[in-house]
Amino acid sequence: MATIAISHDQDVIRAEVHIAAPPERVFQALTDPRQLLQWWGQKGAYHGTEWKSDLRPRGQWRCEGVNDADGSSYHVSGEYVEIDPPRVLSYTWIPSFAGLIKTLVRWELEPDASGTTVRLHHSGFAQAPAQAIQSHYDGWQRVIGWMRAFVEKGTTLADRPAA
Repeated sequence: MATIAISHDQDVIRAEVHIAAPPERVFQALTDPRQLLQWWGQKGAYHGTEWKSDLRPRGQWRCEGVNDADGSSYHVSGEYVEIDPPRVLSYTWIPSFAGLIKTLVRWELEPDASGTTVRLHHSGFAQAPAQAIQSHYDGWQRVIGWMRAFVEKGTTLADRPAA
């Protein structure tokens, strides 16, 4: 089970979860476009249709997707800031569904005795509309669970029940 919280100043979402797999495997799930399309999303909610990634500092990434509820398209894009496999991945996050606010996502992967402690730090919400941090908080709870199930059990978007 992940622990997740919003900072008192409403600027940062912090999450931590243990995943029973080595950091190299978790890093792969977070950076390989083919794998991201397999686990990020849920039938009846949304799913990615294309994921492009130039995995290097200042390289661009972009996910195109569809909202299953109404068929509308969305995209999330950004630029890689820090890449230190398999310990750190950081990138800007610009979602079309949140008024194109630009925030920063940072994943830290720390090996432990039975796998990896994964820490997420998503910052930059102080100037965003109030609902932006709450919707991202809700989203990260789902995303972290999906990633954990994919890495530990191979559960894909196709395997999960519809939302």
